Amino acid sequence: MLRNFSKISLFIALSFSQLNCLAAADVTKMDRIVAIVDQSVITEQELESRIVSLSAQLKKQGTELPEASILRKQILERLISDALQLQYAAQTGIKVDDMQLDKTIERIAEQNKMTVREFYDALNQDGISVRKFRSDIRNEITIARLREREVESRVNVSESEIDNYLTTQASTNQNQDEYEISHILIRVPEDAATEDVQKAKTKVDEIFAALASGTSFAKVSASFSDAPNALEGGNIGWKQGAQMPALFLDALKAMQKGEVSAALRSPNGFHILKLTDKRGGSSPLIIEQTHARHILIKLSEVMSEKDAKTKMDGIKERLDNGEKFEVLARQFSEDGTASNGGDLGWVNPGDTVPQFEKAMNSLQPNEISAPVLSPFGWHVIQVLERKKQDMSKEAARLKARQEIRARKADEAYQDWIRELRDRAFVELRLEDKY
Repeated sequence: MLRNFSKISLFIALSFSQLNCLAAADVTKMDRIVAIVDQSVITEQELESRIVSLSAQLKKQGTELPEASILRKQILERLISDALQLQYAAQTGIKVDDMQLDKTIERIAEQNKMTVREFYDALNQDGISVRKFRSDIRNEITIARLREREVESRVNVSESEIDNYLTTQASTNQNQDEYEISHILIRVPEDAATEDVQKAKTKVDEIFAALASGTSFAKVSASFSDAPNALEGGNIGWKQGAQMPALFLDALKAMQKGEVSAALRSPNGFHILKLTDKRGGSSPLIIEQTHARHILIKLSEVMSEKDAKTKMDGIKERLDNGEKFEVLARQFSEDGTASNGGDLGWVNPGDTVPQFEKAMNSLQPNEISAPVLSPFGWHVIQVLERKKQDMSKEAARLKARQEIRARKADEAYQDWIRELRDRAFVELRLEDKY
């Protein structure tokens, strides 16, 4: 059996959500369509396969399963969401080539302390098709890249938001405490009709009744919650108080371990929190800054990923032959830093997208990277120097920016998914159509 995958979120998601036990699917249902999603369909085989794999995961984690009909509904919604995102990604030019896919699988194998060949053998022993696994991994990377481009790259954090955040944080030292929490969301917009709000309140009452009867929070979450992690029992894990909205923090500070909050109303709907544990926290004051520069070739409708890579390979060859980085940056870079020779100045952790930061962090001073792909296009990066800086105020503002950005990105992503669903043609063909 496979060992646990990396704690890196992408790989966790891949390992748990995509290892579909195809042998468990009823072959008599393989051609039956359960949903039409714009230009694609979801078959009963796909649905049953995902139900089998996710049920096995939840049981392994000790999470109680919801009723079969509810589990079926939740998983079908995930499949619909994935299908819509993959279609949109294809329409807007996002494509994961075999080289990128192979590198990702190499990392997954390494995290399992295997070679790729050994990893594939382990998949086969678990009854998992390597071809299907590669397809699922490609889809997960595509969706992650789509989220980065459509949502995360557009999330801005203003200086006034940071000021307000730090003022709130300074008002109580408990903001440094960390809370392990689970969460149930009943989604209802702030401007929803009175009838819709009442339906949501009725659902909240049903949730508290289920909890009072002894049903576990995890099972209630899986049965009722509209949050994306509902099937994982609503578990959010450890969060610093400063990472959470004041609405959540105020409730958590008054709670004891094991307690469940009252229903909390926000613009997104009603929230119910369970406090699993609490511990003290601290903020780092010393960070490593990197002085770097880069050249960017953007992707567009007229510049495919392959063509951009070819152009960047030519630039890298000229750099390897001794041409000056700043000269080529001014000549070819499509980033706003081109006029400054691609100079980014001092870069803090979290200032750039993950692909860029990972490549930059692997470089020694004066070293130039191989071409690096990010949601913005192909880069070559040069690190000029590094320094460790005692940045009490700056570090506090940086941490605030990162935490506000993460929260806003998650909210924006859920809104974007809902809008994508609302614009799409989706026809359900299950018997109950829930």
